[in-house]
Amino acid sequence: MFFIDTLEVQGLGNRSYLAGGSTAAVAVDPPRDIDRIMAAAARRGVRIAFVAETHLHNDYVTGGLELARVSGARYLVPTGASVSFEHTPVDDGDTVALDERLALRAVATPGHTPHHTSYVLEQDGQAMAAFTGGSLLIGTVGRPDLVEPRLTEQLARAQHASAHRLADQLDDEVQVLPTHGFGSFCSSSQAEGDTTTIGAERRANEALVKDADTFIADMLAGLDDVPAYYTHMGPVNAAGPAPVDLTPPRQADAEQISERLAAGEWVVDLRNRVAFAEGHVAGSFNFEGEGKLATYLAWLIPWGKPVTLLAETPEQVADAQRELTRVGIDRPAAAATGEPDDWVRDDSQLVSFPRARFADLADVRECGKDLVVLDVRRDSERASGYLDGSVHIPIHELPDRIGEVPSGQVWVHCAGGMRAAIAASLLDAVGREVIAVDDGFDAASDAGLTLTRPQSIG
Repeated sequence: MFFIDTLEVQGLGNRSYLAGGSTAAVAVDPPRDIDRIMAAAARRGVRIAFVAETHLHNDYVTGGLELARVSGARYLVPTGASVSFEHTPVDDGDTVALDERLALRAVATPGHTPHHTSYVLEQDGQAMAAFTGGSLLIGTVGRPDLVEPRLTEQLARAQHASAHRLADQLDDEVQVLPTHGFGSFCSSSQAEGDTTTIGAERRANEALVKDADTFIADMLAGLDDVPAYYTHMGPVNAAGPAPVDLTPPRQADAEQISERLAAGEWVVDLRNRVAFAEGHVAGSFNFEGEGKLATYLAWLIPWGKPVTLLAETPEQVADAQRELTRVGIDRPAAAATGEPDDWVRDDSQLVSFPRARFADLADVRECGKDLVVLDVRRDSERASGYLDGSVHIPIHELPDRIGEVPSGQVWVHCAGGMRAAIAASLLDAVGREVIAVDDGFDAASDAGLTLTRPQSIG
């Protein structure tokens, strides 16, 4: 009698949902680019009757307002969310008829935000699924520190209570369908697994198996860095995001690319890190289109700085443009496709740097060569172990702290290679001699490199 379609937003680690019956559906927490969810509704042959937000999002720009406008749907927004556009305020216990025998019931679940609301899909009065947004996730809950630092402990306690409220109200077989937890920094930890139920969470979710004080202490101790662009998402969502423009950006030739670099704009090469290291435009930065492009580019770029995209194909530019609109980088200043030779006036503007493995680093250290090892992982990652003698500057701090990198040849590493490539491109752009370690961090100890493990000290 009902269906639920899941729409992955992989670059941001989120999910959106389309759920309904034979004629009508609700879209839950839609991303900025609404065409995918509209296409899903068209395939189902249903109209989107409701758009539901679980909360005012901190990690992406919502498509809810535009989807409601285009589809004519009622826009359900929790009452406590301070927004400046027309919507239907939703309070705890409010129920709307979705389709024949189907209803959507609001359940107040504060914690991720003070106004957070989950939605229970009911068939003939029986709960079938819960859209839990940033409340109850797979094995964990949404983090409580993104609204206001002074509210963090209070919201952490509310998260524990909200998780128990859902578990107390819903039967074991009810599906749990969160928005966060699949790579998003809105999650207090990342999901292990792809699907879950209330029963599974009752047995394993940290909010349901720990007492409140233990849960809160553990959560607060484990909170990770917050991407800088998050500060811009809430205000954009509260004001009402503008419709997206996904038409192709203007094309830039070699002369224009050079001029943009000279003006201090960001020129971003979307190719994979192997191709970038082998040859790229001097001064350009490498953010792989297949990596977490939106998260890391939005995190590192000065907000509002014009960006020009370089890629092998127009399709890669289009994919990147779509992903970037989700975090408020709406229009690239320009784009160019092809090969590096197409993007420069002469070969002197093309540069490269080496890639290496941890085994190579071990070899040169054994030879006594003077070098700098730069670790660009986050604090939480470094806490589990780091290379003896390495310098630590997290990738998101590197643009502002690049002058702190000691002189000499720099071997830069992360946990797997993607962030090391970004960091290497930043260093290369300011003329540093750099080698990108493209290797998993587990290989460091296998190569014989000495690791320091802080937690074992004392």
